[in-house]
Amino acid sequence: MSLRPTLAAPHRFEIEIKKSRFIAQAAPAADVAAAMAFVAAASDEDARHNCWAYRIGEAYRSDDADEPAGTAGRPILAAIDGQGLDQVVVVVTRWFGGIKLGAGGLVRAYGGAAAECLRTATRLERVATRGIEVQAGFVHLGAVHALIEQMQQVALLMEHIEQLPQLVEIGQIGVLHQVGLAGDYAVIAV
Repeated sequence: MSLRPTLAAPHRFEIEIKKSRFIAQAAPAADVAAAMAFVAAASDEDARHNCWAYRIGEAYRSDDADEPAGTAGRPILAAIDGQGLDQVVVVVTRWFGGIKLGAGGLVRAYGGAAAECLRTATRLERVATRGIEVQAGFVHLGAVHALIEQMQQVALLMEHIEQLPQLVEIGQIGVLHQVGLAGDYAVIAV
């Protein structure tokens, strides 16, 4: 099962609109604490506004940072959702250039800067995994490894100790059952 992608690394995009300078910075965030830490680190005290939004699963939040209500944070969040991303935080910093943009102009500027930052960022595809416990004798570990590789999954932790449980994280637990591990093998879903 595929999950919504996130960003592979932090990314930055800069644009000038009617003499106002906008810098959008985006990063992956595994949890709310990481998102808020990025907001604090990316915000510039010398700038007039540091507006932000994050989406982490069902949790989301946005802040207009003294811009008119709904003209900055919500468009940034809409850009995250519009790109189909998850576990992402975006901060858009604005230095006022002397020309007022109006509510519609602010929505387009903040949302557009965030969307372009996310569009040009490198994405990281995510796959749902499930932990399982595999019990196999040392002589059968090669077969277990071959099955995991055959399913093109990643073994996160594999202890090579005879007759002790093996913990692996794979995306399709059902495949191990379908392959027909039996006899000396015991596959137990955790």
